[in-house]
Amino acid sequence: MTILVTGATGRVGSQVVRQLVQRGASVRVLLRDPAKADFPAGVEVVKGDLLDIDSLRAAFQGIDTLFLLNAVAGDEFSQALVTLNIARESGVERLVYLSVLHSDRFVNVPHFAVKLGAERMIEQMGFSATILRPSYFIDNEHMIKDVIFNHGVYPMPIGGKGVAMVDARDIAEVAAIELIRRDQAPGKLPLQTINLVGPDTLTGADVAAIWSDVLGKPVVYGGDDPGAFEQNLATFMPKWMAYEMRLMAERYVSDGMIPEVGDVERLTKLLGRPLRSYRDFAVGIAPAA
Repeated sequence: MTILVTGATGRVGSQVVRQLVQRGASVRVLLRDPAKADFPAGVEVVKGDLLDIDSLRAAFQGIDTLFLLNAVAGDEFSQALVTLNIARESGVERLVYLSVLHSDRFVNVPHFAVKLGAERMIEQMGFSATILRPSYFIDNEHMIKDVIFNHGVYPMPIGGKGVAMVDARDIAEVAAIELIRRDQAPGKLPLQTINLVGPDTLTGADVAAIWSDVLGKPVVYGGDDPGAFEQNLATFMPKWMAYEMRLMAERYVSDGMIPEVGDVERLTKLLGRPLRSYRDFAVGIAPAA
């Protein structure tokens, strides 16, 4: 049985591929540019993208299970719905979909609303699916580490309610476990939703304190200003995307990203080990003293 992985060159997708290979799965990846492929031996690479219908149909030939990850983009909803339709047309009923935590609550944030729409399609079309809803990725901090290290400021406006940041490696491992469970099941399994969170729910001040301790020098929280966040992002990404990130940050500030009761325990049991913490991540990327 072969599992098709989309978004396979990103932070999560690339690790999903490696986790699947380590578990003995047969894996195919769909890439716009196969020259960028850097996967373990035995991974099959197919050229195409999620809006190229011919290449998508070809990629689904001989596939039993799908990992659907499509990044934030202006046509993200079309990518998701077209892919799900082609999957169904090709006889693929088993899938794991990477959504986002609070997709059903943060509906004013475009990519949250998109993912909720895809979740509804998955449910109404009767897929045998696991919907993964990750919180804020700890790995996003790679983009701001220079500000933390060189200027002593934690600049992400995550607010004072708390965000249960999750490590991409934990996301990928849960995804691989669920993909193989569905792929190997003798029959159709019921729809399941899993919140993917970290072990700690941290405020902006909490994160700054962790960095202060890890770096051995003061790091302050930059404050709850999604407007300034948007202005900074607009200097290096499309303005529509910067605005969307602002809307997301506003919900961090107003609501937080807080786990449901039992989420951490459920994930710990599923993985058979503790979840990776924000402090572990910070120690891992901190510059040598």
